[in-house]
Amino acid sequence: MIDIHSHILPGLDDGAKTLEDSVAMVRLAAETGTTDIVATPHANLEYSYDPDLVDRKIEELREACGNVLRIYRGCDFHLHYDNIQDALANPAKYAVNQKSYLLVEFSELLIARTTDELFHRLRLAGLIPIITHPERNHLLQQRIELLEYWARAGCCLQVTALSLVGRFGKRAREFSEELMRRRLVHIVASDAHDPVHRPPRLDEARDYVTRRYGARRAERLFELNPRAVIEGAPMAEDDEPDEAPERKWYRFWK
Repeated sequence: MIDIHSHILPGLDDGAKTLEDSVAMVRLAAETGTTDIVATPHANLEYSYDPDLVDRKIEELREACGNVLRIYRGCDFHLHYDNIQDALANPAKYAVNQKSYLLVEFSELLIARTTDELFHRLRLAGLIPIITHPERNHLLQQRIELLEYWARAGCCLQVTALSLVGRFGKRAREFSEELMRRRLVHIVASDAHDPVHRPPRLDEARDYVTRRYGARRAERLFELNPRAVIEGAPMAEDDEPDEAPERKWYRFWK
């Protein structure tokens, strides 16, 4: 599996605090089936984003954990003026693996009226926005039609693995299911922040998606589409019907 959203680098934001935490997170990810992970520290008004520093932290982490999985650079990008102007001038600086996909995190306080225009400008600059964890954003929970519109306009949606299995509460899980039902979810990622409470695990969510929606959908969300993000390639077409969910033999009458 491939995890495109994680805060595994120590001391850069509200994620891993120490190198020991980072190593524990990477090893846990590898042990639970992740082969590739993108380190995505915040790029916002609170945490400045320095790609050279991120690269140094990634190399330090690779050496410390023995290259048990592949680590790439990205960021958790916030839509404020300075960020937007810099991204339009230097799109590869913020993109995942310096290719063409950009993780975009919305504020909990405001969705700007100019967001449509901003997304259009990012697309013209060669960046494909991936809206991160909309199921955990109270404003986006009330605007599913807007999420559908952005998806039709070429944006992607990424849901958090722990949301699907109920670790972020009932509302986040219900909204995740609604997004899944409408086939708006392109990727599931961990958004990991620590080894214990918000770990970099995708295995439980993948098992859940496989049981409920089938192996083909799970493959798209946990392997094919995340790999496309790392490679800067088009995502897999979501044009196949889901497989029938698994049922136990003793529940055949349900």
